[in-house]
Amino acid sequence: MFNPEIGTQVPDVILPIRVAGEWQNLSTGAQFAGKRVVLFGLPGAFTPTCSTNQVPAFDNLASQFFRKGIDEIYCVSVNDTFVMNKWFEDLKVQNIFPLPDGNGEFTELFGASVQKANLGFGIRSWRYAVVLNDGKVEKVFSEEGFDDNIESDPYEISTPENVLNNL
Repeated sequence: MFNPEIGTQVPDVILPIRVAGEWQNLSTGAQFAGKRVVLFGLPGAFTPTCSTNQVPAFDNLASQFFRKGIDEIYCVSVNDTFVMNKWFEDLKVQNIFPLPDGNGEFTELFGASVQKANLGFGIRSWRYAVVLNDGKVEKVFSEEGFDDNIESDPYEISTPENVLNNL
């Protein structure tokens, strides 16, 4: 199971992103510094569970997270910035910041990388959510069955409802 130890510092990776048509380099270390955030990882943009359930639910429940002391909510996926931006635009996401991990570097260094070649996806992120405090892991909500090329797509532990109930 993907299960980083409490207190673990998340990787500081530079992610190239597009904002208002311009390239920027986002440092994950700087992005999470001094804040209490929810970071959730998922297998991919435009995929069924991610698009129908996970992202919309986190977006809809954002105000409840903010009332419980969460400063920001981030979604990381092994997709490029163009795909992540278009996906969030199509879903009309208002309260989540996309973290496009196009090279999978953050996901790999954080230990959440899995092979999904059986679905034609290549390397992707395991489905999880973590609460970070100043860039350090405070709570972990990782789906069971962490392994390469699994047939199922578990989504019970990392739901925003479960994360919210455990803050």
